[in-house]
Amino acid sequence: MLLLMENIVSTNRKAYHDYSIEETYEAGISLLGTEVKSLRESRVNLKDSYALVKGSEVFLINCHISPYSHGNILNHDPLRTRKLLLHSHEINKLWGKLSQKGFTLVPLKIYFKKGKAKVEIGLCKGKRQYEKRETLKEREAQKEIQQHMKHRR
Repeated sequence: MLLLMENIVSTNRKAYHDYSIEETYEAGISLLGTEVKSLRESRVNLKDSYALVKGSEVFLINCHISPYSHGNILNHDPLRTRKLLLHSHEINKLWGKLSQKGFTLVPLKIYFKKGKAKVEIGLCKGKRQYEKRETLKEREAQKEIQQHMKHRR
């Protein structure tokens, strides 16, 4: 049995609320040394970030990684554009899907896997207001069912 060591640093909970996720991809992320140290301290915010395909590369935009607390004058820019590392066939597939109307790339979570920083990006379609309400109602109903089942045991 293979155990994968995943240390989740941050999740984008707003993305799960605002978008319906069609597909997910795991991508490496190109970081500087002080950014990795800040990630290990969980000082990252994915709230308003998104991914963009430019040519044959994918970039993560508006991901805020706070400056490292023990860094010096050579600390990184918190909102710099970071390159995501994907295979070319995955990028081509994303490019085809993104050309369709309504799709966007949103980072869902950042985590460490075998010592390397990874980003899970989702190919998402925006939800309408009524869809968001329906999702909340379904979640509440599931929670009530779980509570009743717990009390019956």
